[in-house]
Amino acid sequence: MMVCMMAMSMVQKPANAQGDLDVNAKAAILVEASTGKILYEKNSDTAQGIASMTKMMSEYLLLEAVEDGKVKWDQKYTVPGNLSEMSHNTGLSNVSLREEDSYTIKELYEAMAIYSANAATMAIAETIAGSEANFVKMMNEKAKELGLKEYKFVNSTGLNNRDLQPYVDQVVGGQDEENVMSANDVATLAYRLLHDHPEVLETSSIPKKVFAEGTVDETHMDNWNWMLKGLLREYEGMDGLKTGTTDFAGANFTGTAERDGLRFITVVMNVDVPPGENSYDARFSETRKMLDYAFNNYSIEEVLPADYKVKGQKTLSVEKGKEKEVQIKTDSPLSMVIKNGEADQYKPKFVLDKKKLNKDGELTAPVKEGEKVGYVMLEAKGKKDLGYLTDKGTNASKASVVTVDSVEKANWFVLSMRAVGGFFGDIWNSITSTVKGWF
Repeated sequence: MMVCMMAMSMVQKPANAQGDLDVNAKAAILVEASTGKILYEKNSDTAQGIASMTKMMSEYLLLEAVEDGKVKWDQKYTVPGNLSEMSHNTGLSNVSLREEDSYTIKELYEAMAIYSANAATMAIAETIAGSEANFVKMMNEKAKELGLKEYKFVNSTGLNNRDLQPYVDQVVGGQDEENVMSANDVATLAYRLLHDHPEVLETSSIPKKVFAEGTVDETHMDNWNWMLKGLLREYEGMDGLKTGTTDFAGANFTGTAERDGLRFITVVMNVDVPPGENSYDARFSETRKMLDYAFNNYSIEEVLPADYKVKGQKTLSVEKGKEKEVQIKTDSPLSMVIKNGEADQYKPKFVLDKKKLNKDGELTAPVKEGEKVGYVMLEAKGKKDLGYLTDKGTNASKASVVTVDSVEKANWFVLSMRAVGGFFGDIWNSITSTVKGWF
């Protein structure tokens, strides 16, 4: 949770809302988590303030550093004076860090992920990159690597830079600047975090934990994600990910929930707070609306079975092979998240790998059994398709098309006879065509 506890109440103008769902926020997006399939979006390509949702990037970089062996969970961090002072600023979300005391990276990570502790986040940034400024550089580089498009990171926490100034030598960017991302990019970051480091849910799903238990700095951390089990706005299946609030960003939340193997990711940004409701409740109400819509209306369906043979393209011609053609089929079932009752609105589309073919559209022998020659995907008929977050996600809604058998290369004698046969065949066709022209 960020410095300001009240979000701006603004009248929002709907943009790009789809059908029977509209979300009262400046921007929003709903995604099926296994494929990255976008099910709903509203103003999702415009950069907005993200506040403490920033910490998902800090989490990604930490989990990556641990995986690479550059940082260890039991590694100790000794708190310098500036971060100790910051951690005692009651206007910011924090756990108390005593100057010159040491804390494990695991303790600091839990404080960041559960309680959105800002000084703890900066301690992690310094551990990984040596300085806040270097870490910010890493954040922007990682965003580019992940394929994000509308973003700018100026600090590791999501605070406004003016709140950092008393505790750092120099802020990165403008003195009143904050981190920004589009809803699409926030969802993409969440998608990659869940796929690349699913262990993040082990911590983001913790509703309550005590920091520095048994010491004078003991802090009872209630997760700011009130939709977790046992908290005020409990929602079945909710297990992450991150809230965020500042004056600039408004009330934000990136949520994820799973039921019966089906998981969705939601993002709401700068939620419109109705009269009589606070910003916390509003962002969770809008998230609940999106998740209810998703779980009630969508399912993963197997649309094509394994060994499916594409209509009109059950074989491919083979040049210089013992056989002149080879059968092709899908090597796995094709499943896709589909709105209930709309399976018939999709048709299979076969896409050949042109790199495998000669100029005449043929494979060239030898051909191996099981050789990939393209893929089958589903194409919407007369229906707007919102697409996927990433190309990597799109791959999950494709089935590879492979050769059923192998085709050896024909020997020189067979190839010579074919050439001769072709030559005389062309002459014969020419003669018969001419003769027919006489009558």
